[in-house]
Amino acid sequence: MKNYQQVIEYLNNKNRKKHLLMGNGFSIAYDYDIFSYNSLNSFIESIDNKLLNKLFEITDNKNFEVVMQQLDNFKEIAKVFDADKTLLSNIDSTSSLLKESLISAVKKLHPEHVFTVSEEKSRSCFQWLNEYLSTGGNIFTSNYDLLLYWVLMRNSSKHHVDGFGRDKESEEYVPSEEAEYSELRWGKHSDIQNVHYLHGALQIFDQGIEIIKEEYNGYQNLLEVINDKMSNKEYPIFITAGDGDEKLKNIMHNRYLTYCYEKLAQISGSLVTFGFNFGEYDMHIIDAINKAAKGYYDANNNFQKLYSIYIGVFSESDEKHIKSIQDKFKCKVNIFDSKTANIWG
Repeated sequence: MKNYQQVIEYLNNKNRKKHLLMGNGFSIAYDYDIFSYNSLNSFIESIDNKLLNKLFEITDNKNFEVVMQQLDNFKEIAKVFDADKTLLSNIDSTSSLLKESLISAVKKLHPEHVFTVSEEKSRSCFQWLNEYLSTGGNIFTSNYDLLLYWVLMRNSSKHHVDGFGRDKESEEYVPSEEAEYSELRWGKHSDIQNVHYLHGALQIFDQGIEIIKEEYNGYQNLLEVINDKMSNKEYPIFITAGDGDEKLKNIMHNRYLTYCYEKLAQISGSLVTFGFNFGEYDMHIIDAINKAAKGYYDANNNFQKLYSIYIGVFSESDEKHIKSIQDKFKCKVNIFDSKTANIWG
């Protein structure tokens, strides 16, 4: 099995454009105790809520995605049997409660602020990410935590574009030092966007008309700002529940997520993945990769196509799983040892 550096050297020697897809393994590599699914679910189950505790007990499953999918299935079955509106409403409220508990868990378990990550780890991670951004590639992540955002901002990345920017509040001429600007809104730089949060992120909120990004405001760190918004029942864009079809449905109901997903479906060259296990609920991601593998003609009539994917595996069971599903991909599948990536130094 190739190591990570061999993959990068090969792609660079081929002068192949390369992109990165990250899953929860990126965050687990930073701190397993904080970002593992078991940590999130342990927190949720510790909440003093009899309904949620009973739900986990009945389903006998620690995966919150499975639990929420079963709730969705139960609702559909209840509809078939003409269940009364009260029951359907209770199912909806339970799904919302589970989602809110998950967000609270992330907030509780997440590192407090950007400087919780050491300078050494931050710099090492940035250099790893910059291998893609500085050569014209894209970064896609299914993670909702702040680690990627923190690393890119702290290291003043020159190549990082997440699509957000500020608009002048007045169209009339005002000297730049006196002009008032909006919050960070998505769309201003989407044409050159190269960092994409496929399932949303803690710092990104849908305000109805605008998609906005929260930031450090000078007296509160970012998590405190996010906490205040959630206390007011404003929640980040956050796709967690359902199988691939359900996730894709939720993605297509949000213009920011739709844009990110479609960009994944348009990449060319090669895709490297880290910490993304392509589980049973990730078929929508495989579908996007396969769309890219079919190829298309760009605006300049140049044919663009994704030729290969390099999937990082952490264990023998991971390797066995990828080999069992590699026929689902419409491009060449390669496997490398993700333990050799050394992201955080």
